[in-house]
Amino acid sequence: MVSSEEQWMRHALALAERARDEDDEIPVGALVVDADGKVIGEGWNRNITDHDPSAHAEIVALRRAGQAVGNHRLIGCTLYVTLEPCAMCAMAMVHARIVRVVFGAFDPKTGAAGSVFDLLTDPRHNHRLEVTGGVLADACGALLSGYFRGKR
Repeated sequence: MVSSEEQWMRHALALAERARDEDDEIPVGALVVDADGKVIGEGWNRNITDHDPSAHAEIVALRRAGQAVGNHRLIGCTLYVTLEPCAMCAMAMVHARIVRVVFGAFDPKTGAAGSVFDLLTDPRHNHRLEVTGGVLADACGALLSGYFRGKR
């Protein structure tokens, strides 16, 4: 039986494939799911295409979710992403009051959910997130590795 975490991560992987196939972007995909289990925002990396250094998959998904609910606070929502969030994305989640983040591959260079930094659970923030990492990590990592191998 496939867990709901794996089901949502497969959805995020499909978004990451769109980044690679449609925009030739680094294949990272993200989605925001509300407390009722409804997808309210999706995104994939668009920073190269949009000439926007902030257009990481998580930021795109958070922006769309905020527009969908008409609020910058995404109370009760979970964000699923194929790669451990960077510091920028992690702090956007803190400010949005996301309740939980689930990620696939760990990022030993810039990961801010425990690998390099631990911004999401830092007790100095007035909001902390629940973090689950490594969901379908092999598949998420293979997608990224394959993309970069193809670029070399």
